[in-house]
Amino acid sequence: MTNDFLPISKADMEKRGWDYYDFLYITGDAYVDHPSFGVAVISRVLEAHGYRVAILSQPDWKSVEAFRALGKPRLGILVTAGNIDSMVAHYTVAKHRRRRDDYTPGGVCGKRPDRAFSVYCKMAKKAYPDLPVAGGGLEASLRRFAHYDYWADTVRRSELIESGADIIMYGMGEDTVIQLADALNEGIPVSEIKNIRGTVYKSDTLEDCIYPFVSVPSFDEVSRDKRKYAIAAKCEQDEQDSVRGRAVVQKHGDVFVVQTPPQLPISTERFDEVYELPYMRDYHPSYKKLGGVKAIEEVKFSIIHNRGCFGGCNFCSLAFHQGRMISTRSHDSVYNEAKKLTQMQDFKGYIHDVGGPTANFRNLSCPEQKERGMCKKNCLSPSPCKNLRVDHSDYIKLLRRLREIPGIKRIFIRSGVRFDYVMADKSDEFFHELVKYHVSGQLKVAPEHSCDSVLKYMGKPRFDVYRRFYKKFFELDKLYGKNQFLVPYFISSHPGCTLRDAVQLAEYLNSIGHMPEQVQDFYPTPGTVATCMYYTGIDPMTMEKVYVPDDPHEKAMQRALLQWRRPECRTLVLEALKKAGREDLIGNSKRALVRPDKAPIQRRKSPDAARPYERNNSKRKGRTRR
Repeated sequence: MTNDFLPISKADMEKRGWDYYDFLYITGDAYVDHPSFGVAVISRVLEAHGYRVAILSQPDWKSVEAFRALGKPRLGILVTAGNIDSMVAHYTVAKHRRRRDDYTPGGVCGKRPDRAFSVYCKMAKKAYPDLPVAGGGLEASLRRFAHYDYWADTVRRSELIESGADIIMYGMGEDTVIQLADALNEGIPVSEIKNIRGTVYKSDTLEDCIYPFVSVPSFDEVSRDKRKYAIAAKCEQDEQDSVRGRAVVQKHGDVFVVQTPPQLPISTERFDEVYELPYMRDYHPSYKKLGGVKAIEEVKFSIIHNRGCFGGCNFCSLAFHQGRMISTRSHDSVYNEAKKLTQMQDFKGYIHDVGGPTANFRNLSCPEQKERGMCKKNCLSPSPCKNLRVDHSDYIKLLRRLREIPGIKRIFIRSGVRFDYVMADKSDEFFHELVKYHVSGQLKVAPEHSCDSVLKYMGKPRFDVYRRFYKKFFELDKLYGKNQFLVPYFISSHPGCTLRDAVQLAEYLNSIGHMPEQVQDFYPTPGTVATCMYYTGIDPMTMEKVYVPDDPHEKAMQRALLQWRRPECRTLVLEALKKAGREDLIGNSKRALVRPDKAPIQRRKSPDAARPYERNNSKRKGRTRR
């Protein structure tokens, strides 16, 4: 392996003395060689197994020749839209075009197409019709079945069908891509590769499916019948378990889309290997003159120590993509990576994060998971399962060891702490160390709402858990003489949230004197339980009806309620309070959200009588009455 960036041009390949290469890797992002970026991980893993990979970043999707710029690869083409869904990257929840793309040099927008995965696959097929095209990444992974598409407001077919790709790798693909590469290298046609876990393939028959399988309603059925869509969504979620999960089949016309069971969780030894590969930990130097790639800034000096999340939030796609079972790196591997960070030229002594999907998970949630898999119950919501294993001791030991490394001033935890898991711990040792050593002035947490009825649909714990965490945090903050703050995240307009619920959340925030600077309006993205609720009005886990605030004006009112102090929100807040029957919150008291409309000034009819008043007020120009 060469300790350098992977080739992005023919000139780069010539410098390495390559007269051929194995895989063309097309991505919608700039090339950043850091383990927080999927392209870097997959390409480095392939390199470690002897395969040559060249990266084609953000090609001109309107030109076939742009896809031939690096020449024809020997084995096949890999395609990803990038680290995030291209539609999320391009549009706000209000479907307005974003003004910046942090995954593009200089933040320039428009360097990748909408629905980038599908567009790239079709162009790759045009460029090299005889080569297999294998897809991966978040966009392809979460769209592997028929899915509701928020931006088109319709149900679209599996991305395997839409894109024309030959196979899709879903989830975390290190082992999947090597098994696929080895099969292609052995000369096996991609149409015959149907035995690899973590893949989705298409077939005219189910006779060659080697796994036990379950069928879900077809594309035609789920696009016509919302109840059947919900049935399919529940089954797809239930089978995302590497131990007990079966293959899932969904018919699209005359073709079967077959998802094989998920890959087994990565072992600690393999996890270490993957993250110890020779990453450059930066964006490609050719981007420097273009303004660099902002997406590297938050993660450049961060360390991933775990994978998976058993938190089970319904608005999150982690369980569907990465899985619920926890995998961890060894202490030695994380320690060695931290030491490498201290040797980097621009390291200032601060590790920004030692985390992952959820920072404080380093154990299986239940001791029986390795044999039986994850049960279908949420481990933490609405209350912790009686079998939940709560233990921060291993994480504490890891953090203590890292703090002893010369050159490290502070280690922060920013990737998300599950406060309900913290509160479920009978020992408060981790809580003490978190507040004392690992908060960078502000600790971000995600209660998401204050109403238990809404939190139920979110898959979050009851709000009393956050109240207790809030109180304990500030007690410890005072104990250690800190002046730190909590930054709670909240979601507006989530399925199950009525206008009265939104008012109650605003009332709570007002009571603690906190108004969020940013509010996340619920964003229906493929692959989540909450998106199924949004589209169908049905909770797929119970098949019961759920209220969905999908009217744009109501969504605007719910969002405005969370920023009630802003002058531009006043009109919407007044309307929302009146509509919700909460006019008691319109007034001059401390608990009121807005003041009542001012009565119009009654001016005297006599022009002469008005002149002294105007003359006196002219002297007050520029002063603000308090």
